[in-house]
Amino acid sequence: MRILALDQGTTSTRGLVADDSGTAEIVHAVRHEQHFPEADRVEHDPQELLANLRAVIAAAGEVEVIALSNQGESCLAWDAVTGEPLSPVIVWQDRRTEAKLAGMAGQAEMVRARTGLPLDPYFSAAKLGWLCDNNRRVQQAHRAGRLRLGTTDAFFLQHLTGEARTDVTTASRTSLMSLETGQWDPELCKLFGVPLECLPDIRPTVSDFGCIGEVPVTAAVVDQQAALYGHGCRAPGDAKITFGTGAFALAVTGETRPPEDDSGLLPTVAWQVGETTTFAVDGGVHAAGAAVEWAMRIGLLDGPEALGAFEAPAAIDRGLAFVPALAGLAAPHWDGSAAGLFIGMTGATTREDMEQALIEGVALRAAEVIARMGPVARLSMDGGLTRSAYLCQFLADVTGAEIVLPGTEELTALGAAQLAALGLGGTLPSPAPRAVVTPRPCDRAARLARFSDAVSRARGWRS
Repeated sequence: MRILALDQGTTSTRGLVADDSGTAEIVHAVRHEQHFPEADRVEHDPQELLANLRAVIAAAGEVEVIALSNQGESCLAWDAVTGEPLSPVIVWQDRRTEAKLAGMAGQAEMVRARTGLPLDPYFSAAKLGWLCDNNRRVQQAHRAGRLRLGTTDAFFLQHLTGEARTDVTTASRTSLMSLETGQWDPELCKLFGVPLECLPDIRPTVSDFGCIGEVPVTAAVVDQQAALYGHGCRAPGDAKITFGTGAFALAVTGETRPPEDDSGLLPTVAWQVGETTTFAVDGGVHAAGAAVEWAMRIGLLDGPEALGAFEAPAAIDRGLAFVPALAGLAAPHWDGSAAGLFIGMTGATTREDMEQALIEGVALRAAEVIARMGPVARLSMDGGLTRSAYLCQFLADVTGAEIVLPGTEELTALGAAQLAALGLGGTLPSPAPRAVVTPRPCDRAARLARFSDAVSRARGWRS
């Protein structure tokens, strides 16, 4: 069994080919451009993403089955007949709908009850509503009965298979799907101004998503849920965190929807296989790798390799902190008014000190999320930033959790491939961990309290 996993992420498109012997390798990877047309906007070119997917498929050669993982909340509009994009991809980091959502505050409780999600620009619903309100081509297509709205997976599948379809994990990230029914909610669609008839069909994660050529697509899934599966997380309490553009922690909760609480974490669908739906709680940090990219762009950091080790004591212990709220604060604060912040500099502060505070700030934001998941003794961790030994050790120290580094960095693609294998009635093995990082003694409470103080000073800056 030879499986191609298409991993279309925020900064790149990757193709992993895996087989049941345990072999898994990236056959092609290509980065795409990030567009920032205004201060609160982040966009991608849908045609560029589609071309990159086609290049990955061509590079893979013959395979028996295909899986697709996607960015989750990123979305767009396109012509339902021709497939022509009618808008850019509005990326999950985009904040253009902040003001509109502020005016909907009275509906927040209803939205949370039905979807598990807060009113936040992060999710797709307000973005899709914005397109309907502001994009003339979208409005014309709607009047002509040719409009399709959805997340990127449905756009890709229409072009690659001929059918616009999405899966329940992706739909659960839109604020338009009821967690109880697993279907689009008419009242939510009306609230956000998204015509329900323009949305794609919702299918289980492991399902028939059509064929690319003659090869069946048997799984489609949000990237973070794919990574959760790829980490081997199956039982309630199993947890992982992925450090990519953002940092996303998920913990499996079981086959019933997690109860409402004040943790700031979000109940979400982990995956649906057959009639069985597995749920998880999710907490995201908007800027992890994005903070590193920003630091490189402005010349604060020469390259990510500089974040691997530091000789000085922890910056937070020396009173220097960085809050990576470059796109507001997600879990557990959900505060779009927060802004990025360095605090604690003196005349003696060096560039290296600020680099150290930067990587610690990413870890401390992740630690805030993990702390809300309850006692986590063992945390599986992946993503590009795991190349920083300092980040891995600092996160272990500040959470008190044993950090497991899997035997492959391609957990999103591997998880998608493993789910696709289920569609053929098979399984794919997971590689053994490459390392385990044991927490060292430190004053965790003092570090988290100092960071919490810095976060409080970052909040409300843009309001």
